[in-house]
Amino acid sequence: MDIPGRNATLNIVMGIAIINLKRTVAALFVTVIFSTSSLAQQADSRDESELLQQLVQSTPEQAVGIDRQLKALWSQSGSASADLLLERGREALDDGDTVAAIEHLTALTDHAPGFAEGWHLRASAFFGMDRFGMAAADLEHAITLNPNNYEAIFGLGLIFEIIEQPDKALEAYERALAIHPHHEEVTNAVNRLKPQVEGSAL
Repeated sequence: MDIPGRNATLNIVMGIAIINLKRTVAALFVTVIFSTSSLAQQADSRDESELLQQLVQSTPEQAVGIDRQLKALWSQSGSASADLLLERGREALDDGDTVAAIEHLTALTDHAPGFAEGWHLRASAFFGMDRFGMAAADLEHAITLNPNNYEAIFGLGLIFEIIEQPDKALEAYERALAIHPHHEEVTNAVNRLKPQVEGSAL
């Protein structure tokens, strides 16, 4: 999608966004975990709250492992068929086949509309095709289902920045950083954008 008035800075931001997207997809690809019992799901819910609390209080080194555990938990659908669609979507993204990824992930969101990670990953596919409106819609849906998904919040911030809405972008970045204070890309985004937003408000 070609946005009129996009300047060199936003082109750089887009490059950063795509790099981050690829890293996220690569990390998610190796964290497919299967969970089938309701008891396990209840334990995961308690673990998530504990992990999120630990994340806020962690050192940067500790945050790496906690981040990995949270992403693994968020990848649990509780359904073998949903897990398979998620894995196929990830594989297609990893291969650079965004069309196939969207097909698999659309089937996933149809099959398991309450599974936030399906919407989040499909947003990554739309983002990779510059379909920012559809990516934003999926990210907002994912965040509604999982308000603590700092990667989805960060992705929404990137889209706001790309379409030249810096106030909304900074708001999203700061929200993500409040959940994951040691997220390097989010920290860089806040440091990059905050002077611009605060300067324009003067």
